[in-house]
Amino acid sequence: MKGPVRPIRWGRGELLLLEQKALPFKEEWVRCDTVEKVAKAIESMTVRGAPAIGITAAYGVALAGSKVKAGTFPAFRREVEKSIRRLGRTRPTAVNLFWALDRMGVKLRELAGLPPKARAAALEREALAIHREDEALCRSLGRHGSRLLKGRRNILTHCNTGSLATGGEGTALAAITQAARKDPRVHVWVDETRPYLQGARLTAYEVARAGIPFHLITDNMSASLMADGKVDAVIVGADRITANGDTANKIGTYALAVLAKAHGIPFYVSAPTTTLDLSKKDGRQIVIEQRDPREVTHPQGSAVTRGDYPVHNPAFDVTPGELVTAIVLETGVCRPPYKRSLNKALRLAGRKP
Repeated sequence: MKGPVRPIRWGRGELLLLEQKALPFKEEWVRCDTVEKVAKAIESMTVRGAPAIGITAAYGVALAGSKVKAGTFPAFRREVEKSIRRLGRTRPTAVNLFWALDRMGVKLRELAGLPPKARAAALEREALAIHREDEALCRSLGRHGSRLLKGRRNILTHCNTGSLATGGEGTALAAITQAARKDPRVHVWVDETRPYLQGARLTAYEVARAGIPFHLITDNMSASLMADGKVDAVIVGADRITANGDTANKIGTYALAVLAKAHGIPFYVSAPTTTLDLSKKDGRQIVIEQRDPREVTHPQGSAVTRGDYPVHNPAFDVTPGELVTAIVLETGVCRPPYKRSLNKALRLAGRKP
């Protein structure tokens, strides 16, 4: 089994991002040497996945610090904060983005007594720490999640939650990967994940590369597979989780949760505690990003219908907490009532609710 792909590389004052829009046909790298290029890479989904977006944004702040020419700290701070605001406007739903930017902002405010080069170096160290920490979180998520999947052979997943979406082995896909290492009979149903096809393009690429048995399916095949007894568990990632366990994830996740409930199949969500947003009491308070209509009318640049048709294209939907069997965090497995278990997990992680 091959190791995980590493889609984010930092060094010598520039950020290299694996162009995920080109996968699975070719591997291209995008060079980001300005904050604006980093922001465009996030907006255009060169990089995607909540943890990966947060890590990329942190490196964007480090890049901003390395470019500032002003010698005084107030001028340095103003320039970096301008970059933080720009990065914060890229994508609204994934909370990891704002968590990472807030953390970089806190570090920035601590640098008043340092000379210019030391300020930039401190921001770089903080971004590297965020990346390393996410790698460790992924290992823990995989360990806890694989225990839930023990004995379950046919696992269905949606969107992409592997190393392409994170700083390590992944969230939900890390659980599948670790389960497959222990039991080679594990088989994955990979939802194509319309309209952007993250499952077909990215998850299939990752599980094939890892040597895990899988079948790619269209999103509307899941119900019949469940009815035929061919799905033992569903595990997905998350972009934001509220205090009551409501979960924002890629569009189509809610439908899978309803189907899993109807067929008595466990439905698991796997995410780091950086995805928790307990300031929001439920999913109705989550801002859902609306994407370009051409993602629906012209997937991968090929027209499947007329481009002048009106299109509704939300990137995410919200799954109510009562449909979620368990939420896997790096601190362990949370079960209902989520208001209690998620608060406890956040405290264990040393984060403020």
